[in-house]
Amino acid sequence: MKENLIATKTFDFALSIIDLFIQLKKENEFIISKQIIRSGTSIGANVEEAIAAQSKKDFINKLSIASKEARETKYWLRLLDKSELTQIKVETYLTEIEHIINIITKIIKTSQENK
Repeated sequence: MKENLIATKTFDFALSIIDLFIQLKKENEFIISKQIIRSGTSIGANVEEAIAAQSKKDFINKLSIASKEARETKYWLRLLDKSELTQIKVETYLTEIEHIINIITKIIKTSQENK
């Protein structure tokens, strides 16, 4: 079976978000961390749902939700970075979420063109 790049990337990203969440909890950051764990792990879950879609329309819809969750995660990461609530550096997370957003956007556009 061929590896699915976006499924792998979003799964690995979710694992890194779980690690970030644990670090944030240790620093007593409880507000943004809860938002990041929800949206950051939801991306991969929606990608998995898209893989099992029943139609092209369903596939695009599920990936669109994954895209929204990725953009929300980017927002929370940027807020965490600029608020200076923690000393944890989030640049690598921001770089990875940008890659994920770009890949999902490309998949959606390609799927819409091939309807």
